[in-house]
Amino acid sequence: MVRKVCGHEGHDGKKSCHCPGFKLERFIQPCLLLLLYEKPSHGYELMERLSDFGFNECIDPGAIYRNLRKMEEEGLIKSEWDTQGKGPAKRLYELTEEGKEALYNWAEHVKRQIKRMEYFLKRYGENFGEGR
Repeated sequence: MVRKVCGHEGHDGKKSCHCPGFKLERFIQPCLLLLLYEKPSHGYELMERLSDFGFNECIDPGAIYRNLRKMEEEGLIKSEWDTQGKGPAKRLYELTEEGKEALYNWAEHVKRQIKRMEYFLKRYGENFGEGR
């Protein structure tokens, strides 16, 4: 029997899936930190670059700006008004030293999660085989 890969529907195509799925929204913060580590950016540019991490165009811009404000309040990033160029002034976001430390901690956390998931898949494969 071929099973449907979970898209948060039941494996039979109905809305009855029992897997919790993953909250990609929680992954915004480390992605923003990494993008700002790569280069200081405006909010709009960050939204465009988040697609590299699997965030689609439907992401709420308000969620991005709320995360940026929260990270700035926590001292992970800083911003200033950029008045260069044409058009209205825009906020330019940049990573702080505390943000670099938080990015390192996120990377370590992700590594631990990957190990857990790899172990889960190994055990699953041992019990059910890869062909099921």
